[in-house]
Amino acid sequence: MISELISNIAPSPTLSLNAKAKEMKNNGVDVLNFAVGEPDMDTPGNIKEAAKKALDEGHTKYTAAAGSIKLREAISKKFLNENGVNYSSSEIVAGSGAKPLLYAALLTLCNPGDEVILAAPYWVSYIELIKLCKAIPVFVEAKEENRFMLKANDIEEKISDKTKILLINTPSNPTGAVITREELERIAELSKKHDLYVLADEIYEKLVYGVSHFSVAGIDDDQKNRTITVNGASKAYSMTGLRLGYLGASTEIAKAVSNFLSNINGNPCSIVQEAFIEALEGPQDEVSKMRDEFEKRRNLFHEGLNKIDGITCTKPNGAFYLYANVSGKFSGEINTPSKFAEMLLDKTYIAVVPGEIFGTIKHVRFSYAASIETIEKCLGRLKEI
Repeated sequence: MISELISNIAPSPTLSLNAKAKEMKNNGVDVLNFAVGEPDMDTPGNIKEAAKKALDEGHTKYTAAAGSIKLREAISKKFLNENGVNYSSSEIVAGSGAKPLLYAALLTLCNPGDEVILAAPYWVSYIELIKLCKAIPVFVEAKEENRFMLKANDIEEKISDKTKILLINTPSNPTGAVITREELERIAELSKKHDLYVLADEIYEKLVYGVSHFSVAGIDDDQKNRTITVNGASKAYSMTGLRLGYLGASTEIAKAVSNFLSNINGNPCSIVQEAFIEALEGPQDEVSKMRDEFEKRRNLFHEGLNKIDGITCTKPNGAFYLYANVSGKFSGEINTPSKFAEMLLDKTYIAVVPGEIFGTIKHVRFSYAASIETIEKCLGRLKEI
C-alpha cells in the first residue's frame, strides 16, 4: 500500500533514541539523556510574551506563504547586520522549521540523478531529504585529524558532471566543527569553477566558542546568487517546538521555494512569526548566556571524556555536541558504535547516538545540552565501564 519512495525513507533515528530514553525515564529509570539535539534552556521570556501578545491581538490568520513582510524585513536586517549578506525581503522565505526549507531547496534545484556532495559525518536527515528528491548523496570524509572540518581539496575529488549542490553545515551536527572563512572561500571558488550551488545550513551559527561564524553567501554577489542559506529559531533562541526556519536565496529560487511550500504547508504559524520578530529585534542577553553556559559544559565534558581510558574526543568549536571516538572501548561483541551505545544505555543508563547513523564507525555523539550535574554524573558512570 505504501509507495516505494516513502517506504525507503527511514524515521529520524535521533528522535527515536530520544523517545526511548524519555520512556525509560518516565518508567522510573535514572536515564542520563545525551541523545537530544535541542537546548535545555527555556525560551527567553520576551519571546514568549511576544507570542502571547500576538495571540491576544488576533495574529491568527493566514500570512503570505513566505511569511509576513514584517518578518521577512526583520530577517533581511539580521542577514545584513550579522552575516554581511544583503538579501532583500523578496529573497527570503520563512517556513515551519529549517527541515522543510532544506527539502524545498533541494527539490527546487535537483533533478533525479543529480549529485549532492556533503561531509561525513553528516546530519542524518540530509540523506533522507536527498533521497526524497531522487538525487544522489556523495560523501566527502571530514577527517578527525582536521577537527572534522570539511576541506575544499577533498570536495574537488568528488565533483563530477552530475554534481549540482555542495551541502555544507557549519557549525556541524554531529561534530561541532566550524569551517573557517579561508576554507569557505576555497569551497566558494569550487562552486564558481564548476558552476555549482552551495546549500549552507547555518542553524547553529550563534553557538560558537572562541571562533567566528562566517556565511559563505557573504563572500561576494556572485557567491550570494549561487548560495541558499538556511537558518532558524530553534537552536539560537531555544524555540525548537515552535518551528520557525528561514531561507535566503536569489529571487528566482526563493519564489520557487515559496510556491512549493504554499501548496504543501502554507505559511508558518502566524503567532510564531510575531514571536520570532521579537527574537531578532529584542535583547540578545539570553542568547549570550546560553552560549556561555554551553561553552562551560563543553570544556568540562571534553576534558572529562579524554581522561577516560579508551575514549578520545576532538574539542569542537560550535554547536552543543561532542563526537567521541570510543573504538578503544570495543571488545568482543561490543565492536560497533551501535553496540557500544546499546551497552551504555542498558548498563549505565546513558543515552548517546551511535556514529553509524552519521556515517562513521568509531564514534558516538554526546549532546551537552544537559546540566553540569548531569554531565558530572555521566563522567562518573563512564569511568566504571
